[in-house]
Amino acid sequence: MTSHPTPDAPVDVAVLRRELLGRYAAIHVVESTGSTNADLRDAAAGGAPDRTALVAGRQTAGQGRRGRSWASPTGGLYLSALFRPDGVPPARLPWLTLLAGLALVRTARGFGVTATLKWPNDLLVDGAKAAGVLAEGTAGPAVVVGIGLNVAEPPDDVEPGAGGLRPTGLETHAGPLDRTAVAVALLGELADLEERWRRAGGDDPELRAEYERHCATLGSPVRVELARDGLLLGTARRLEPDGTLVVRDERGADHSVSAGDVVHLRVR
Repeated sequence: MTSHPTPDAPVDVAVLRRELLGRYAAIHVVESTGSTNADLRDAAAGGAPDRTALVAGRQTAGQGRRGRSWASPTGGLYLSALFRPDGVPPARLPWLTLLAGLALVRTARGFGVTATLKWPNDLLVDGAKAAGVLAEGTAGPAVVVGIGLNVAEPPDDVEPGAGGLRPTGLETHAGPLDRTAVAVALLGELADLEERWRRAGGDDPELRAEYERHCATLGSPVRVELARDGLLLGTARRLEPDGTLVVRDERGADHSVSAGDVVHLRVR
């Protein structure tokens, strides 16, 4: 009988380093931390090298977009990667968060799970949220890309996301998974995508087309919850080259959205 690691089995740093060093300059694994993004922001200020990765089995102060807390129960995968993409124009840096979403889609597919994206980077499986991404600029210049992925099914007390989006885990759809194998796959996909994007100077039309194929937001009626309690209703039309979402409102006017919570609306 084949045995599978328990949900709280630690990620094996030796395996990660064997499989990923070369694509990453440094890889660290901790059992628990406040926030992998906060840790790498501090490391960036201290001169940590380009392509440093940190993986945690648990976060006690994880953060999502717009300052929200990010639930980090045991059985998830919480990681951040530090990139210093020299030669990429600052206006293209927001694409790092979309690339992280694309890495999640590829990873899910590698474990037999069909997934889509809610702009900019929420991983959806059967209409439920399995992962989210938070990218933050820091000293250097550098960008820290944080990913929270539900591997096991989240506990019942994890609250729904924006618009009542319920949580789910990869194992609900794929069966038992080895979190070390998931971490290797996800970090590997992220490294490959970022390297290709960097070589293209932050503008790779094929990567943009791949993202668009997997983005369930495009063509959908949406409600966008903007900063300062703003609200935009319309249809998601396209992406700009910098990753901005263009939404056409009910009067036919186009609006560029660079940040906000997107809720997919059902067609009645």
